[in-house]
Amino acid sequence: MTSPAPLPSAAPSTAPTADPDGAPTQERAFVGSLSPSRASDFKTCPLLYRYRSIDRLPEPASKVATRGTLVHAVLERLYDLPATERTLPAARDLLAPQWDRLREQEPELAEMFDGQEEASSWLESAVGLLQTYFGLEDPTRLEPAEREQLVEVVVDGGLRLRGFVDRLDISPAGAVRVVDYKTGAAPREAFEGKALFQLKFYALVIWRTRGVVPRQLKLLYLKDGDVLTYSPEEQELERFERTLHALWEAIDRATQAQDFRPHKGRLCDWCSFQALCPEWGGTPPPFPVALPIVPAAEQPVADD
Repeated sequence: MTSPAPLPSAAPSTAPTADPDGAPTQERAFVGSLSPSRASDFKTCPLLYRYRSIDRLPEPASKVATRGTLVHAVLERLYDLPATERTLPAARDLLAPQWDRLREQEPELAEMFDGQEEASSWLESAVGLLQTYFGLEDPTRLEPAEREQLVEVVVDGGLRLRGFVDRLDISPAGAVRVVDYKTGAAPREAFEGKALFQLKFYALVIWRTRGVVPRQLKLLYLKDGDVLTYSPEEQELERFERTLHALWEAIDRATQAQDFRPHKGRLCDWCSFQALCPEWGGTPPPFPVALPIVPAAEQPVADD
């Protein structure tokens, strides 16, 4: 069997680095890019990673994911209000205008519903998630330092790590807390690895860019009101960085070999690409001749 010809290597791209205060310094070449969700895709199913990051195949809008994006947008805008006005009724009043904004950006979202009655019921279902949030935190007592913040760094070896953090809280003493909203239910203990992976990823990027290990990373699950917290340490983050390097090397080998194997599992029931998956009788499209220089940039959306 003839081995596939190696793909041409793209010239390294560049990304800004930052000093410990978070101020941009100079651009630094990078050879690849990972985010928590794209890294999780490869760990879950290499073929899923290929379809999303290399083929960049379109996926139909999901009611659940879109509701998560909407709730994230409302919580971001809630903190634009004066502290005393950050109430549940105020958050509820933000739902309709934020939904209008999302539909203006992506008109196809309106096609998810069979009529106005279903759309209205779906919009109302977001209220319950907001109610749960107010049971977990009192936004009148919080003043976030940053919201929907893109954090990124190029680590040794040229691997760029990037992602959007829902909220950063910084104490007067400089302690950093990372808060991430999840509109799904908290995972069972046996499945907490994916959530902890995301938390460690953010902790590593913030440490490498700001010189401060976050004091706490916090996931708020708005479906069932559960909370997952994590307090990282430097040595653990150093080991995690090596894990990410190994993961990127595996992605690079798969790319050069044009060999992204499917992994059949429980998450297949929610996959948009079953028709193209060999595990479900499908045939993958031809591997792209020209690869993107880096995986597609991710926008700040719900990741549940």
